[in-house]
Amino acid sequence: MKALRNYIDKIKPNVEEGGKFHYMLSTFEAFETFLFVPRTVTKKGSHIRDAIDLKRTMFMVVVALIPALLFGMWNVGYQHNLSIGAEGTLVSNFFYGFWLVVPLIIVSYVVGLGTEFVFAQLRGHEVNEGYLVSGFLIPLIVPVTTPLWMVALATIFAVIIGKEVFGGTGMNIMNPALIARAFLFFAYPSNMSGDKVWITEKADAFSGATPLGQLMTATEKVQLPSVSDAFFGFIPGSVGETSTFAILLGAIILLWTGIASWRVMFSVFVGGFAMGWLFNVVGANHYMLDVPAYYHLILGGFAFGAVFMATDPVTAAQTNTGKYIYGLLIGIMAVLIRVLNPAYPEGMMLAILLLNVFAPLIDHYVVQANIKRRVKRAKLITVNH
Repeated sequence: MKALRNYIDKIKPNVEEGGKFHYMLSTFEAFETFLFVPRTVTKKGSHIRDAIDLKRTMFMVVVALIPALLFGMWNVGYQHNLSIGAEGTLVSNFFYGFWLVVPLIIVSYVVGLGTEFVFAQLRGHEVNEGYLVSGFLIPLIVPVTTPLWMVALATIFAVIIGKEVFGGTGMNIMNPALIARAFLFFAYPSNMSGDKVWITEKADAFSGATPLGQLMTATEKVQLPSVSDAFFGFIPGSVGETSTFAILLGAIILLWTGIASWRVMFSVFVGGFAMGWLFNVVGANHYMLDVPAYYHLILGGFAFGAVFMATDPVTAAQTNTGKYIYGLLIGIMAVLIRVLNPAYPEGMMLAILLLNVFAPLIDHYVVQANIKRRVKRAKLITVNH
């Protein structure tokens, strides 16, 4: 590493002010700070002292996503072999999915980082670290059957409209990865609705629809997957969203390292369960009657959204009380959309994006309530004295 550090220091003058390739400074700094902790420190103003910087924070989120990624790769092969009646081994299932998922990841990173680099060069600012996570999330929240050109188009849209127009990482008001999925959902609904085939090269007699897609179009009772199949993820769905077990392993990593907020995560699950239980009580249709409340937590992208999307520190509520409210509303809205609006079988994507927009308003009212409470307390103290 010392030799690499010396080499970087040797070529750095060429990209600094007055150097031959000064216009490439932002690109150079992006690679330098990815390999080494930046040597620059804050010179003035208030700032936080910590042993971890943004790149390392993002890297820990990527590590937490690996269990869901690895299981998703295996499940792609498993679902394929199941659909054609073949007996696949652990290794054959995994590598079948590996060769289909890796291109999605490559396209996401190449196109997304390319767009980031272009904007950094044009605007003369540093390359933002945020896409390290977004580039990993996008392939995990789409069906493996999504054409690569669609992934590229959605990625460009997400980076430009979801982040760069707001000023880059830390300034965006909505989760960029969910913006990419929303773009695909509304621009190409036949590929993303969930009621169509999400399995590659399936047999003609095999439906391949997701459980939520089947519920969306059902006119009578639907045979749901077993609790164990739904929890461990042996069902069709987006690459990284099917296994609640793998997702919870990632949640443990995020909570143990302090990267994600347990308040948001816990509140999302509570809100989803409460809304599902209320629908069970009402029982106005097959969906309300036949889907137990806890099923909502292990089907579709609910767990993935609660752990990796709702907890995004940039777009979530910032106050502790606001995090509880924010999480509860996401869980409630996700199940509400699923059950009452058959056009959106998933619900989690729209619920998080909606609450992303309202997060600043939630924080505003929480802060105002605290101010009023303290003013009232101060007046009482003054009167008593």
